[in-house]
Amino acid sequence: MTILTNTRASYPGPDAALLVSHPLHFLSLGLGSGLSPKAPGTAGTLLGFPLFWMLMDLPPWQQGLSLLLLFMLGVWCCGFTGRALGVSDHGAIVWDEIVAMAGVLITVPSTWGWGVAAFALFRLFDIWKPFPIRWADRHIKGGLGVMLDDVLAAIMAIVVLQLFQWWI
Repeated sequence: MTILTNTRASYPGPDAALLVSHPLHFLSLGLGSGLSPKAPGTAGTLLGFPLFWMLMDLPPWQQGLSLLLLFMLGVWCCGFTGRALGVSDHGAIVWDEIVAMAGVLITVPSTWGWGVAAFALFRLFDIWKPFPIRWADRHIKGGLGVMLDDVLAAIMAIVVLQLFQWWI
């Protein structure tokens, strides 16, 4: 197995060859969902649901520990793929959306309505990038930057969802 080290100038963008060239690329490209020609971030976010389903029956401390470990794995794999692509936070890198979305889902009731609300709010904050998300996105690079802006979007979505749960 070879490690792809091409730069952006010599490598036009992610494709199936990159996806299968290294396990870290496979993860950071969201098992292939990041190769979607339209809305790869949304495609990756949808994979947060199966990840949540795998975590949902664990005790809360194990859910949190699992998400922390997946975050740390994401820092590594997203940084690795970003370096291979020559772009720190390429749109095809969606591991950050997967992990962050699962994090949002563990904070709301397991119903379709709450799932849709969690998805919509997370995507809103991830795309809109209000402060401090935009600041982190612009100033923190590499794998940590890739993961951090989505964690911040997840936290904002969680706050809104928790306030709504409290209100109703």
